[in-house]
Amino acid sequence: MLPVVETDEEWDEVVGDEKLMRAGAEDLLARLGLGDAPLTRFPDGSQPVYAVGEDRVLKLFPTSAAQDGIAEGRVLSRLHGQLPVPTPGVDGFGSYENGWRYVLMSRLPGENLARAWHRIPRPDRERLATEIGEALAALHSLDPAPLEDVLGPGDWGAFLDRQRANAVARQRGHGLSDTWLEQIPDFLASVPLPRTPRRSLLHTEVMQQHFLVDPDGWRLTGLFDFEPAMIGDAAYDFVGVGLFVTRGDPHLLARLSTAYGCTVDPAHALAYTLLHVYSNLPWYLRELEGPAEGTLAGLARAWFGA
Repeated sequence: MLPVVETDEEWDEVVGDEKLMRAGAEDLLARLGLGDAPLTRFPDGSQPVYAVGEDRVLKLFPTSAAQDGIAEGRVLSRLHGQLPVPTPGVDGFGSYENGWRYVLMSRLPGENLARAWHRIPRPDRERLATEIGEALAALHSLDPAPLEDVLGPGDWGAFLDRQRANAVARQRGHGLSDTWLEQIPDFLASVPLPRTPRRSLLHTEVMQQHFLVDPDGWRLTGLFDFEPAMIGDAAYDFVGVGLFVTRGDPHLLARLSTAYGCTVDPAHALAYTLLHVYSNLPWYLRELEGPAEGTLAGLARAWFGA
């Protein structure tokens, strides 16, 4: 029912066609014995995702992202019941047709933390920061070895070299000003990131957008979206923490870091921000209302100093 999707153009044409996508999702669910379940597409997410009735979620991965579907299915299977915050249970994952893959998982209760954040009282935000720190510590304490066959990057030092080689061009492509661009090579050269760190299982996008909370008491009820998971330096996960959880709030970052068990050097966190797979410094400057000019060292202290 769904065609091969290997290029950006095919992605835009197919994934944006809800009639086509829905027909494919309905066909797949019928094959899985869930053909009578109501289907509702979520508006967010990098992949097509549907609520299947009240209790399940179907996530689809086109040909070009098939490996992500394998990774998410395996990671969620490994994590279920292992963290202090719930993660989706896996009802099944596998191949569909024309290279498409799927993950059928349990639906977690709660409201998206990013949407609820502005309504959450300060004391509850502080407690949530503690809960997220504890969850991240538990994630990083797990042995990633069973997932080494599906998660990269393998050689962490080589990964850093590749990211560093393209760091300036990547930010220039996002429209970063020359004032910041010219600082990137020297700043990265000044930060001694480990080439062979202790290997940790990384979410890589620890953001408010990927947590769920119960509005009745503001407790975490879920952590999801593990398709971009990696194995590497635990400090890499603090990019999302500083930018999209504590959002430059030093008190919240201190609370989270205390619960985690240690702090991450601000310079290391900003270096990983520049080297992150999805790095977009102009966007972060807008989101956190960063300065138009300044030093990267100062930016590191402002965003990641606890």
